[in-house]
Amino acid sequence: MISTEGAESGGDQPCFRLEPLNTHLPGKAGDSHLLFGDMDTTSKVTANGVQDIEDRILRITGYYGYYPGYSSHRREEGSESHADTPGSEASEEGKSYQTCANTVLKVLGGLLLVLCVSSSWVGTTQLVQLTFKSFSCPFFISWFSTNWTILLFPLYYGGHVVTTRDKQTPIQIFRECSRLFGEDGMTLKLFLKRTAPFSILWTLTNYLYLLALRKLTATDVSALYCCHKAFVFLLSWIVLKDRFMGVRIVAAIMAITGIVMMAYADGFHGDSIIGVALAVGSASTSALYKVLFKMFLGSANLGEVAHFLSTMGVFNLIFISFIPLILYFTKVEHWGSLSSLPWGYLCGLAGLWLVFNILVNVGVVLTYPILISIGTLLSVPGNAVVDVLKHEVIFSVVRLAATCIICLGFLLLLLPEEWDSVTLRFLAAFKKSEEHGEELTDSSIHTRSRSQANGAVSIPMA
Repeated sequence: MISTEGAESGGDQPCFRLEPLNTHLPGKAGDSHLLFGDMDTTSKVTANGVQDIEDRILRITGYYGYYPGYSSHRREEGSESHADTPGSEASEEGKSYQTCANTVLKVLGGLLLVLCVSSSWVGTTQLVQLTFKSFSCPFFISWFSTNWTILLFPLYYGGHVVTTRDKQTPIQIFRECSRLFGEDGMTLKLFLKRTAPFSILWTLTNYLYLLALRKLTATDVSALYCCHKAFVFLLSWIVLKDRFMGVRIVAAIMAITGIVMMAYADGFHGDSIIGVALAVGSASTSALYKVLFKMFLGSANLGEVAHFLSTMGVFNLIFISFIPLILYFTKVEHWGSLSSLPWGYLCGLAGLWLVFNILVNVGVVLTYPILISIGTLLSVPGNAVVDVLKHEVIFSVVRLAATCIICLGFLLLLLPEEWDSVTLRFLAAFKKSEEHGEELTDSSIHTRSRSQANGAVSIPMA
């Protein structure tokens, strides 16, 4: 080993001295410290000497970044990394399992919600026709049922108190939800400006729907009401400049075709044509309500929707209550004393209507919105079953064809905007997988034939 000694004070030149290299093996006692002088005192000999040998080799070769105990440190890091890997994999598996479980629960909850939505809407429609047998006042029924929407915000606050830890006062929640009307919250001017048009459209939708139920069966009215989805697309395309989709134009044409066939079923005369016009008018006002809500109020959360519907109920109670009185005194909708009213039917009808609105608005937040639309569509076959079994209604072929065409158009309107590109990617992937499977089959056959040729043995005959 080459070492350097410092110059003496007399200014002599530095001299170099070679020290003899001790080649004794480190295994012998007393000689292990002579190989590298005093610098090897930091290395520790393990029971089998493996760590000491690795450290000496790294020191001789001049490994970059070496420090004593490097090999043992690397060994510990390796063991730690191996120890951490199963834990990270387990956490990733836990996350993926939790995601799958949440998706399954969301789908199952959505399917249950579909049944509840369709059942509540079928029950509402059938109960309206039962109420008309003893109390044929559609506007009063619509006004009375709309007043029950006042309960939506108190119910939302009750759910907020039960499900959240951060308790807030009703005033705080009310102010937060009032931001739907603007940054300044709800003022009297905004209350009248924003609530009045929507309340009028809401009342017209319900009133026209109830009038249609006086002329047509529940199946026909519910099928015609499904056309509102096509009207929403057309209005959104014209007013909101939404994306044009050819398949939705086809669905809208199918809806119009179903409407014409439904009107033609009884020869364009009598109560049938009037009932079809009323049902289509109800679908049109419903579509206008939804498009205007999207235009002026945008997307709203569950609390804001509950606040808005309760506000409409208050507007209905204050400003629209004079209309039932006018209809009463003009004998258009006349009833006897308040005690003679069928309060059981009225409260049951209003309660089912309220449940339907709660399920629709809660379902959009908790599950997939498409499932709520499917629940509305399933009310058509649900009403058909009730009409056939209970009311013994016989449907003509034209009516059945019109109902099927409208329902098919409704399903086409549920397709997402990127359905064409998604379908093309799926077909391309399916075709590629088939080609890959054929290649694997051909290669396996070729390999088998070669193995049979190489392994063939000829046995000579004696």
